[in-house]
Amino acid sequence: MKRLLPLLLALIPFVSVHAQEAISRLEAPAAPKPAATPDAPPAPKVASLAPATAAVPAPTWDTQKQARAYVLGIPGPRGQIVDRRGNPLAQTRVSFNLGIRFPTPLTMTDTEVLAFTQQQVLTARTAVGRPITLTRDQVLKHYKNRGVLPMLVAQDLKSSEIESFNRLKPEHLTLQAVYQRVYPQGQLAGHILGYAGRAGRMPDGPIQNNELLWPDAVGREGLEQSFDDQLHGKNGQYDISFDPSGKKSSEKITANPQPGYNIVTTIDTDLQRLCENTLKAGVKRGAMVIIDPNNGDILAMASWPTINPNWFIPTISEEAFNAINNDKNIPLIPRAYRSAYPPGSVFKVPVALAALQERVIDIDDEFNCPPSLTIGRTVFRNWRKSGAGSLNFCDALTQSCDTWYYQVGIKTGAKRMSDWSKKLGLGERTGIPLAAESGGVIPDDAYFLKVHGHKMFDGDLANMSIGQGDVQVTPLQMAQAMAAVGNGGTLYRSRLVQQVQSIDGQIVNAYPVRARGDLGIDARIMKEIRKAMSAVVSSRAGTGGKASVSGVQVAGKTGTAQWGPKKKEKTAAWFAGFAPTDKPRYAFAVVSESDVGNADDFHGGTSAAPLIGRVLRQVFANEAKAEKADKADKDEKADKKKKGKKDEPEEPEEPVQDSGRD
Repeated sequence: MKRLLPLLLALIPFVSVHAQEAISRLEAPAAPKPAATPDAPPAPKVASLAPATAAVPAPTWDTQKQARAYVLGIPGPRGQIVDRRGNPLAQTRVSFNLGIRFPTPLTMTDTEVLAFTQQQVLTARTAVGRPITLTRDQVLKHYKNRGVLPMLVAQDLKSSEIESFNRLKPEHLTLQAVYQRVYPQGQLAGHILGYAGRAGRMPDGPIQNNELLWPDAVGREGLEQSFDDQLHGKNGQYDISFDPSGKKSSEKITANPQPGYNIVTTIDTDLQRLCENTLKAGVKRGAMVIIDPNNGDILAMASWPTINPNWFIPTISEEAFNAINNDKNIPLIPRAYRSAYPPGSVFKVPVALAALQERVIDIDDEFNCPPSLTIGRTVFRNWRKSGAGSLNFCDALTQSCDTWYYQVGIKTGAKRMSDWSKKLGLGERTGIPLAAESGGVIPDDAYFLKVHGHKMFDGDLANMSIGQGDVQVTPLQMAQAMAAVGNGGTLYRSRLVQQVQSIDGQIVNAYPVRARGDLGIDARIMKEIRKAMSAVVSSRAGTGGKASVSGVQVAGKTGTAQWGPKKKEKTAAWFAGFAPTDKPRYAFAVVSESDVGNADDFHGGTSAAPLIGRVLRQVFANEAKAEKADKADKDEKADKKKKGKKDEPEEPEEPVQDSGRD
């Protein structure tokens, strides 16, 4: 509460007015005398019931109409949103607005009000150095309805503007302290955070009891929206009263505002920034997700292009709104969890898992890898124009042979491929606390009957086996699936929020690590999958060599898929996997969108693998550097301890007493 004291003190002048002069009571006009006529008889005299000297009592409503009391609310500051180490991502700060303070009593004519306001606007422009424009209607409406409160003319003053104001100290201008949301990391994790916008416009009607001193903030999008109730602070109370003459008789804070709860996320700020910067430098549109495969924590979830939540505080400018609205890359879409793409050959991992686990094929079974394969009346081609001969599972995944997978997919069937994909969490919302998460699509016979009017044909199964056709997954789902494969078969629920804490650090709500289930992957199969996915990156025949990291074994799979209407078709380039291969600490998925049209050079190996390669190389370099520094620190402490012992004087040994025995 100590941090709130400066603001609470600053709130006092928010509704303070100068001491008002006594307001003269309006006298009731005298009753008109009847006109005398010559024919009219004289009026009869009526005896007065009151003493001749008695004064006429003033009506209470007349003398007391300037007396008033207001009970106003002080919006409570919103709680913080922080990363896994407590680094702030969203905070509440004290902001200062500039207001015109009208002299009291409020007896000016419209002309006088406008002239007075015009003069104060000129003074305000000089004081803060920014353009200020008010309409005639705005001024008169405020004066008549809310004249005892300052009229806002400029919001969220900069430090330089506040300093300029304090030097001039204009008589009829005042600074008003308010709470305002701020995102200290700028655009970092913008889609995850969302923003807290003003709940409504500034009031301009007659002052009502219990109204807030300024509009409250309400969460819009992201965690700000999902945890709005917890982040929302408890309103305080501010009382102000005026005596019968219109003078302010008292003002006080009768209840202090209480800050909202803090939200502790699983996000690693450094890793999130690295992912966003990598996307910014390498894609026009795309997403990257990194998960801890040992517990399901989302360490980074980046989408590009992104937004800066500060754009919306306190309200978004027309210029910024038009820029966002007219951007063809649609920066408002969080592609990491709200966009679903065909996964292409990355989907070969769950297909192989289904075929091997269900004993449709064995690890050593070989199938031919020709340049093309005719299924029904359609020719299905391999991505390479030349054949590769007979391949077993490991070789087929390493080389990403499409025609090998057409055959295996048809043998495996829709149900097995669909079931194992869903066991890995594909085609289903992960359940993160963010609105409008896409569920994606994993087709089966029931889906095809509903959508296409028939069960899946062999051609549909062939398309599905290479992650094309109706298959759609989000980058978050794919990273979650790779985490399950990487850790040996435990599908953890993706976790974005760890805890909700009170301001004093007490845990209000906790979101523990939760396993959705154990896939029961055979150890022999798991070993072969790791071997194949590692070969994708390390083998000359592999397609993901640009994701390699010196000294670290990376397991992954490339994917390239087309989607959208034929005339507006785009390509999605994928790379997904985990690292290090044997004991993974990171599971990941990255996707990059091409432009519409020719994308012959746009592939997972060339457009997606390099992105995660840059990230992983930096991550492991940082880890090695930190480990080296930690070792040096331990060695230094050990040397000091050893040296200290040498410098200590040795105590003399006590003489040995003879026991007297032989």
